[in-house]
Amino acid sequence: MPSGQDLSLTEVLIDDVSGEAWLRFRFLAPQISRHSGTVTYSDAEDDFAHLCDAVARPYLLEHALAADVIAITLMDRAVPFGQADPDATQFIEVFRIENDACVWELL
Repeated sequence: MPSGQDLSLTEVLIDDVSGEAWLRFRFLAPQISRHSGTVTYSDAEDDFAHLCDAVARPYLLEHALAADVIAITLMDRAVPFGQADPDATQFIEVFRIENDACVWELL
């Protein structure tokens, strides 16, 4: 990772959001913990594009999937999707695939 942190992919979810296909790539990133972590959002910012290019795009090709949106989540602990955990730290960014490239989606 550009930030130097060790990540592990915990799950890939396929979701429909308002008629768009979302693929959610969720990574365990213990070093982003706001209580004991050493990696800030600014440190991890370049990791999102790297993960979209190096993990999400190849995954789409390998599994013959199409997605309107790729969501990359970094979380300091495993949090079930859709559940709140006020003690957890999560960073989430989304991308669209355009011309076979990840394009950061500003929300």
